[in-house]
Amino acid sequence: MIRTATAADEAAVISALVLAFSTDPAVRWTWPDPQQYLANFPPFVKAFGGRAFALGTAHVTPDFAGAALWLPPGAEIDDEGVTDIVETTVSKQAEDDVFPLLEQMGLHPPKAPHRYLPPIGVDPARQTQGHGAALMKHALTACDRDGQLAYLESTNPRNVPLYERHGFEVLARLQVGSSPPIFPMLRQPR
Repeated sequence: MIRTATAADEAAVISALVLAFSTDPAVRWTWPDPQQYLANFPPFVKAFGGRAFALGTAHVTPDFAGAALWLPPGAEIDDEGVTDIVETTVSKQAEDDVFPLLEQMGLHPPKAPHRYLPPIGVDPARQTQGHGAALMKHALTACDRDGQLAYLESTNPRNVPLYERHGFEVLARLQVGSSPPIFPMLRQPR
């Protein structure tokens, strides 16, 4: 049973997402050094999707195997926080390409009101057990009920089929210089 994560769950949810993204191609391109990743990804998650806790749109599996931070229509990521973290911590291999990549990503969110999924992830030791699908279904049921678009950027090509099974369609394949591909995806309400 998926439940809404509270502020008291924030550290556990962020820890689950840190585990989930430990092998993500785009995230580890940004922070390939393990210490760099462990130091910088948690504040990045908080800036990228942390507003979901206050908005009641952070979702977690009962045992913290997986989590999703959704932002409802009108809610924004902490652009200043994300920019500051990326500017000051990005790896040498990514520094020339990361901001042009982020600019490309900024061209694809729909103009219409939509729910945005900054991060969703499942602990690698618990993947393929249905946690990711349950998290998606939980939030998309609300999207369908409310007639809302859903938008995400897949930073891992392995996850694209999961999102497609849930009705998302790939809008583009983004890649700049040495970056791995990013796939902006949109889902119409059903």
